[in-house]
Amino acid sequence: MKFTRVFAFMALAGLAGSAYATNGYFSHGYGMKAKGMGGAATATSDDAFGGANNPASMAFVGNRLDLGVDLFSPRREASRTGSAGLDGSADSDSKYFLIPEFGYNHMLNNDVAVGVTVYGNGGMNTNYSGGQINCGGGPANLLCGSGKLGVDLMQLIVAPTAAYKLAPNHSIGISPLIGYQRFKAEGLQAFAGMSSDSTNLTNRGYDDSFGYGVRIGYMGKLSPTVTIGAAYASKMKFDEFSKYKGLFAEQGGFDIPENYNLGVAWDATPSVKLALDYQRINYASVNSIANPSNNASQLGTDNGPGFGWQDINVWKLGVEYKYSQQMTLRAGYNHGDNPIQARDAMFNILAPGVVKDHMTLGFTYTLASGNELTMAYMHAFKNDVTGPDGLPAGGTDKIQMYQNSLGIQYSWKM
Repeated sequence: MKFTRVFAFMALAGLAGSAYATNGYFSHGYGMKAKGMGGAATATSDDAFGGANNPASMAFVGNRLDLGVDLFSPRREASRTGSAGLDGSADSDSKYFLIPEFGYNHMLNNDVAVGVTVYGNGGMNTNYSGGQINCGGGPANLLCGSGKLGVDLMQLIVAPTAAYKLAPNHSIGISPLIGYQRFKAEGLQAFAGMSSDSTNLTNRGYDDSFGYGVRIGYMGKLSPTVTIGAAYASKMKFDEFSKYKGLFAEQGGFDIPENYNLGVAWDATPSVKLALDYQRINYASVNSIANPSNNASQLGTDNGPGFGWQDINVWKLGVEYKYSQQMTLRAGYNHGDNPIQARDAMFNILAPGVVKDHMTLGFTYTLASGNELTMAYMHAFKNDVTGPDGLPAGGTDKIQMYQNSLGIQYSWKM
């Protein structure tokens, strides 16, 4: 009954939306322990978030339930200069988001584990007020549309997981990925002449779609002090957003790109663990995300303009220090490529996922019952991209962002 109530809470809370925009629009980590270590988790088995990190880790996790929530605060700003009368700036009004996540694992025997991880992606979330400029027809937003300007993307993923020990120190795992996403856009009326279907371009309210994929993983304990891990997630294929088939390429297509990660963890001493992950996110495999914004085709067509995001490499380094039997301290650093190029600065006013460097801190306190309380803090340092404006008057657009998050997780050992 406890599991059922918690899962229902997660499913409903996830629908409230998410706003991650750290490594592109992927979170810098999943689970508060990973988040305190810069996201490094491919070669660790400390919680039940294997469905998001490495399914094979669940074979070593034991029986547990992890429930967490992040208070996430991204600060986004866009501005234009040198455009002969269309200069202006705006901050995104949406600044605080609660992001829930959940993991459960059960050992059927010493070698087989089953569980589920529920987590979210997002980050294409902006909410700029209108009226900063005058495009000839009265007050307008920064992209010459009427009223508010922005988009809201939420992705909720449920990852049931099974893991099996091939040998006492080696395991494999699989997580079918079941996805739900919703999206809305506002204030893009000025792009109607560029759209293949201007009636399904902007201000259509929320649309949703469902999709699927799979994540597979391996974990191996090479020695008492060294563990390695690897995981691969296929592209998640989603139904099209029919209300926005005049905006996104491929008639409203918006899939989650394939990604993979490699990791190693080293117990340098009985009290100190170091973990290093490499992650690759292939945004270029999804046309609506990767097509350059200056493509000559109409919005919504297969080769229609997109956000121009590139594939990125992400490095995650974390350290864990067992200060006492009850207290474990963590710190980490996460560096990812910026997926946005200068040529696409104007279109990415809607989704300024430009941050590259993150610093993290965290701790776990073990209670007398054996249950755990974990907290994690993340700061993503300000970064910006400047590029030529696409409006007839010309000019230069600048997008920038920095972030903070503070999360808490309670874990039951069963």
